[in-house]
Amino acid sequence: MQLTQQLVQLAAEEEQNPLIPPGPELVIGLITFAIVFFFLAKKLLPNINNVLEQRREAIEGGIEKAEAAQVEAQSVLEQYKAQLAEARHEAARLRQEAQEQGAALITEMRAEGQRQREEIVAAGHAQIEADRKAAAQALRQDVGHLATELAGKLVGESLEDHARQSRVIDRFLDELEEKAEATR
Repeated sequence: MQLTQQLVQLAAEEEQNPLIPPGPELVIGLITFAIVFFFLAKKLLPNINNVLEQRREAIEGGIEKAEAAQVEAQSVLEQYKAQLAEARHEAARLRQEAQEQGAALITEMRAEGQRQREEIVAAGHAQIEADRKAAAQALRQDVGHLATELAGKLVGESLEDHARQSRVIDRFLDELEEKAEATR
C-alpha cells in the first residue's frame, strides 16, 4: 500500500498533461526519429524504389514480350493455316491429276484391248481362211484322186497321166465352185 500512496502523491504533485511527454523524452524521441528517418530516406527508400522500378520494368517488359509473342504466334498460326490450305489445294490437284491419269490409262487400256481383240479376231479369220484353203486343197486332191480312180475303173484304163489328170480335176472342181456360188 505504501507504494500506491507514493504514486498517488507523485501524480498529485506534477499535474502534468498526459498527452505531452516530458521534455527529455521528447528530445530523445525526435533525435531517434530523425536518425531512423535519415536511414530510411538515404538507404532503405532508394533500395525499395529500385526494386519497385525493376519490378515495374519487368512487368511492363513481360507484357510487351507476351504481346510480341502473341503477335508472333498469331503470325505463325496464319502461316500454318496458309500452308495447310496450300497443302489441301495441292492434294486436291494431285488427286484430280491421278483421276485424270487413271481415266486416260483406262481409256488407253480399253483401246489396247480392243486393238488386241481385233488382231486376234483377224488372226483367227486368217487362220480359218488358211485352214479352209488347206482343207479345200486337200479335199480337192483327195476328190481328184478318188475321181481319177473311179473314172479309171469306169473307163477301164488307167488315167495316171498327172498333168492331164490335174487339168481335168481342176476344171471339174472349178465348175462345181461356180455352181455353188451361183446358188448362194
